[in-house]
Amino acid sequence: MDIRNLELFLHLSQSLHFGRTADAMAVSPSTLSRAIQRLEQELGCELLDRDNRSVTLTPAGLRLQQFAGNWLADWQAMREQLKQSESPLQGRLRLFCSVTASYFLLPDILARFRTRYPQLELRLETGDPALAIDKVLNDESDLAIGARPDALPAKLDFIRLQTVPLVFIAPRIPCLANELLQEANADWSRIPVILPEQGVARKRTNQWFRNKGISPHVYAEVAGNEAIVGMVALGCGIALVPTAVIEHSPMADKIRRLDVTPDLKPFEVGVCLLKKRLEDPLIQAFRQIALQLANP
Repeated sequence: MDIRNLELFLHLSQSLHFGRTADAMAVSPSTLSRAIQRLEQELGCELLDRDNRSVTLTPAGLRLQQFAGNWLADWQAMREQLKQSESPLQGRLRLFCSVTASYFLLPDILARFRTRYPQLELRLETGDPALAIDKVLNDESDLAIGARPDALPAKLDFIRLQTVPLVFIAPRIPCLANELLQEANADWSRIPVILPEQGVARKRTNQWFRNKGISPHVYAEVAGNEAIVGMVALGCGIALVPTAVIEHSPMADKIRRLDVTPDLKPFEVGVCLLKKRLEDPLIQAFRQIALQLANP
């Protein structure tokens, strides 16, 4: 059965007018008539009742109309899929992450991504990890690497890549914070604390102090864990940070970890994106690689 003959029949079955179908499908009326005749000969039945005034479908014609509509739609979908699989993906993705994430999470993703999709452009923006969720929700980034909030917005899809512990850190140099920490029954309400401006780490810090019944002495509010580690190393106070930040910080030898109770709930760090973008081929490409790393 010829695909072109099916396309001509399907259009005619909807227009029920030989002249309109011939014009729309760019064939002559005689060519259209011969195509319908060939179909009828192949199927061994009449598909149309026609006279000088009207064209109607026979019961067989109605059945072929339904078959042709479904089959041609499937055929077109398969052609598009095969065309896409043969053509390399092209375009640009906007990705947001922290400086630390660009050191310890992004290299594995990018190595696979660039090898598999060399014609895709990736625009990377680094900044405060507390902004990751909003960057995606506000369509400022297509994807972001950040900490999963305790209440993930319903609009977001999240792929966990790693679980990262949170720890309190203090300076190694002599300073007010260390003097207060060394006192018997140290009064934590007097110890200067450096807080993140916002995000999951800020909420975890606030919750820890509330659970201890302590009103912290806030020395500074800072955007970005890397800057917080630097301020602690300079003796400005103590802070709560993810261990991954310490492990990749040039200031790691200038700080020390504090043993505190209760233990702090760790971060789940991963890739977030809008659920409504899941069918986007570029998003699918990046998401597939992230899933492979999440489930090796």
